[in-house]
Amino acid sequence: MKNLRIALAQISLISGDVDANIKSHLKVIKRASSLKITYLVFPELSLTGYEPRLASQLAFSDTDSRLQPLIDAAIKYQITIAVGAPLLNSSAHSSLPSIGLIMINVQGEIQTYQKMHLHQSEEAYFSAGSQPHIITFHDTKIANAICADSNDATHCRTYAELGASVYIAGSMITAGGYKADTDKLQAHARDHNMLVALANYDASTTPFSDGWAPIGKSAFWTNKGLLVCANEFQEALVIAKKVNEEWIGEVVPLAEVP
Repeated sequence: MKNLRIALAQISLISGDVDANIKSHLKVIKRASSLKITYLVFPELSLTGYEPRLASQLAFSDTDSRLQPLIDAAIKYQITIAVGAPLLNSSAHSSLPSIGLIMINVQGEIQTYQKMHLHQSEEAYFSAGSQPHIITFHDTKIANAICADSNDATHCRTYAELGASVYIAGSMITAGGYKADTDKLQAHARDHNMLVALANYDASTTPFSDGWAPIGKSAFWTNKGLLVCANEFQEALVIAKKVNEEWIGEVVPLAEVP
């Protein structure tokens, strides 16, 4: 796809305040649209913040009325967005919500993905998904992942075998986990000849209730190495755009977004 532009939203959000977070998302969506972004990806659990203990009471369905402003924005600005939220689970095997990615396309249609690989600390609050999910733009298949998914080598390999050439993980990564996690992301890019991305919270985000504090540094990698990376304390759109079959990266600060 000649004009494919992918953006990662590195922003600060308010723990547990869905209404305020949706307003923040809407500002970023409007700005991304002005930059002609095709696909905009937010961090893990971006609508609620990374709050496992609050997940059940804040969980969304794919028909949730709280999503309507985001649906309206996707249609108005003609941009496909992917937001993070706990998802209600209809499975007979578990009543726990999943860690979900909610994708809304330019027609306002919704698809969802459920995180397949949970951290041990998440297992008391969430159920794991079982199905990979690819979103396609023209001839480009983009693989969706959430945080710890990318730590499992088989997860990215499965997507590569399905023909994906882009792999994006919306995450909540701390300073202590950043190097190990991004080493794996770089390896995926190299081993599978993919564009690989990490969408993380801005490091100025107030630590979540269990003390988790994100490190920022959202980034893209190609098979040649790091393409582009935001700094820790920077609300920004981290962008990869395809020009003459080559990926070009840039960081656009969001400090001046009204």
